[in-house]
Amino acid sequence: MKNPSLIRFAICLKNKGSEDLTIRKVYQVLPDDTAEKRGLLRIIDESGEDYLYPASFFFLIDLPQKVERALRQGVSVAA
Repeated sequence: MKNPSLIRFAICLKNKGSEDLTIRKVYQVLPDDTAEKRGLLRIIDESGEDYLYPASFFFLIDLPQKVERALRQGVSVAA
């Protein structure tokens, strides 16, 4: 797994043409500076794989540390 301190989370706001995204769901965002410069985010979607999606589909969120730890542990166990 990549450095957990660089992993962020985002809420999906729209999913036009992307069947592997669910609106109002929280997704893990992996670091990808090159993609972000192009207006994209690297998201682990419903398939369990990471893909690039338009950043405009998401709203990056800050979570309480306890919630963030719980989400990361859940992601680690599933990976």
